[in-house]
Amino acid sequence: MFSITKKFMAMLGVLLMVTPIMANAARTESIVLGMGCFWGAEKRMSEIPGVLDVESGYAGGDAEKAGYYDVLGLEKALRRGAGTMRNHAEVIRVNFDPDKVSLKTVLIKFWENHDPTQGDRQGNDVGSNYRSVIYTTSDAQKAVALETRDAFQQALTKAGRGMITTEIAPLRNYNRAEDAHQDYLKKNPNGYCGLGGTGVAYPGASGKAVPAQLDPASLHFDRQLIVFEAEDCPFCKQFHAEVLDGWKAGTPIVATFNPNPPKDWALEKALFATPTIVLFEKGREVSRYTGYNGEKDRFWRWLGFQLLTPEQRKIAFEQGTERPFTGSHLDEKRPGTFVDPITGAPLFRSDTKFNSGTGWPSFFNPVDGSITLREDHAHGMRRVEVISASSGIHLGHVFDDGPPPTGKRYCINGNVLRFVPDGE
Repeated sequence: MFSITKKFMAMLGVLLMVTPIMANAARTESIVLGMGCFWGAEKRMSEIPGVLDVESGYAGGDAEKAGYYDVLGLEKALRRGAGTMRNHAEVIRVNFDPDKVSLKTVLIKFWENHDPTQGDRQGNDVGSNYRSVIYTTSDAQKAVALETRDAFQQALTKAGRGMITTEIAPLRNYNRAEDAHQDYLKKNPNGYCGLGGTGVAYPGASGKAVPAQLDPASLHFDRQLIVFEAEDCPFCKQFHAEVLDGWKAGTPIVATFNPNPPKDWALEKALFATPTIVLFEKGREVSRYTGYNGEKDRFWRWLGFQLLTPEQRKIAFEQGTERPFTGSHLDEKRPGTFVDPITGAPLFRSDTKFNSGTGWPSFFNPVDGSITLREDHAHGMRRVEVISASSGIHLGHVFDDGPPPTGKRYCINGNVLRFVPDGE
């Protein structure tokens, strides 16, 4: 009798240990979604409260087993007309606790965080492997998928967008992606954050409203920079801290969380990462800078190539020199500041300018912290190059034959200076 009771208690102990695990498992549901490249999709969906885990994978194709290169190889064959098999889509398996977040909420985030109207593509990623998909595991999941699709289509139609092309089908042939693709943006901090889809909000969805498109009446039609960003993007915050918050450049700039251009303005192609800085002229995109990870010089070089003339670019980026007595500002004597032509950062005050007779604007003292110096051995000479600290562009050279109190002559190319009179 004692041995039976002891055995019963041992079994009861096992049940007590197993039951909580089984209960937790019973509260877990999963659905497989395709939103283009799975790196950004994984990051976006993992941020939803109640989502337990997000796994990257491949699904929906004819092959039972497939990896990254299998999918890419088949896609290339399909483009050549050399294959007939249905390819897998890059997908994510979203595991969530239905007691904390509903499937409907998960799908609302799915619709809002990518563009489901693009067919076999998502942004710059083109191919059937980047198609928008919802792969379900039950009739109940399919019903919610169709319900949310129809509701979101109404919102898209009202906003003037196209028809949803999302494939909704039972899950088949799911393959977990390689370890290198799991938690990719966590392991690769220089990766880009995904954008917020079409900018169209799901009807009646709770949470933050999608910001309105920028009003073109508040912008500069001739030339305007727009920063397209996302609220939860650390690279956007870094761009703000290192560039945007101290903006002094002459080109107007504005930031927006809406991924669409101002009304009647046109992007050259879809956006696919944040931050993306787009230069518009006459309401049309002329250039863009995609992503930012602290390389300020690279950003300013990009902007400089858009704003400077060929003659200015030769000086700024190729260490060129204008001919004496031909550059700008040689006779400028008004009170004011000479600034970097790209960043707008102050370089020299006009009260430090003097007539050196050399044919180039000359100064005996720069603004504190405005320049850096570097030895220059070009052309068989030994000189000290003057570089703008804010943009990294070449300005000229410094010599030891200047007037008191410094005895320095900062010999600067006038064509890479912009003059701002006091009071402006």
